[in-house]
Amino acid sequence: MSVTPIVPGPGQESVWAFPRPAIAQAFAGHVEIVHAGHHLVDTRASVRTLETSHPPSYYIPPADIDMSLIRSSKRTSFCEWKGVATYVDVVIDGRVFADIGWRYADPTPGFARLRDHIAFYADPFDECRVDGERVTPQPGGFYGGWITSRVTGPFKGVPGSRFW
Repeated sequence: MSVTPIVPGPGQESVWAFPRPAIAQAFAGHVEIVHAGHHLVDTRASVRTLETSHPPSYYIPPADIDMSLIRSSKRTSFCEWKGVATYVDVVIDGRVFADIGWRYADPTPGFARLRDHIAFYADPFDECRVDGERVTPQPGGFYGGWITSRVTGPFKGVPGSRFW
């Protein structure tokens, strides 16, 4: 399938210029998650992962997460670049968001900076923001990227993108 990348404008990055295999890089921007008045995440010390065709995923250090809202899940998955991920649930006011975040306790050497940081799916939280901008979840429900006006697609996860 042929994909035509959207040409980025000033201040934008094309996800089609992101590398494959993926990389992890420090991100000093302001990342927040708020739900039902609870500030789950508030950081300027995240790590973002970049991979061709995907909007960034943001991994948050535990010190910048309200860990009283986090509980471990039994779910695991495997990433060919990062290793084995374990999942977490978020529990807010008795409501359980199952398997809504994931982390790498023992990532591969190239992703060591992700150790114990947690990334979250943007949906279904009330507000997920990067530098004050509300994000859109990566389409498809499988990948955990956060779309802002700073990245152009098309993005993996839309119908027909399985083999991109």
